Amino acid sequence: MNSIKTKVCSSCESSFGCGNISPENTCWCNDFPPIFNLSKGGDCLCPECFKEACIDKIDAYVETITPKKAHKNKAISLPKTEKIIEDIDYYIENGNYVFKTWFHLKRGTCCGNACRHCPY
Repeated sequence: MNSIKTKVCSSCESSFGCGNISPENTCWCNDFPPIFNLSKGGDCLCPECFKEACIDKIDAYVETITPKKAHKNKAISLPKTEKIIEDIDYYIENGNYVFKTWFHLKRGTCCGNACRHCPY
């Protein structure tokens, strides 16, 4: 621990910090859903490119979900995180948080509030 490395994004070539400072203060990428396999020889993406890659992969997955498939989706089994991420879990519309399908899939059930993006 205790090491932040300066890395170069393999997509946009910008420099950014990567690494864990302590068990309580982990790398920014730990806030994102663990949906990627680390590739051998590849390097990390910067926060902006990583977020875009997550959004693209999640949106492609969400398009395959039907109400029947929603109850057995992959998001339910991912490690639970406290943090919700704008544009992945929600977006803001007229000052209101609107939860996206991914947020509902991670939750695992319908809350019964007739949410706009409920997959159930």
